Amino acid sequence: MRYTKTMPELSRFLGIAVAMFFNDHSPPHFHVLYDEHDAEIAINSLTILEGKLPARVLGLAIEWADSHKAELLDNWNLIQTTGKTKKIQPLV
Repeated sequence: MRYTKTMPELSRFLGIAVAMFFNDHSPPHFHVLYDEHDAEIAINSLTILEGKLPARVLGLAIEWADSHKAELLDNWNLIQTTGKTKKIQPLV
C-alpha cells in the first residue's frame, strides 16, 4: 500500500501525505503516508483499517481528519464518480 501516481494527494503537512485511490474499496477511507510507514484510515470512525503509523503521526493525521471529515467524504464520493479530487488545507 504505497503511494503511486494513481493515488491523488489531498494534503501534505509536516512530512505527512494524505491521499485517496480512484475506485478504492469501502468503507470510505484515506491513506496516510509518512517515510516508510503507511496506513488506511476510515473517514467516519477515524480508525486504522490497515497499516501502521508512528503514534505522533497518527495523532496528527487524526486531528487533521477530524476537522476535515466533510471534505474527505466529498472527495471520496468525487473520486469514485469522476476520478478527481480537491485539495484540502493542511494542518496548521
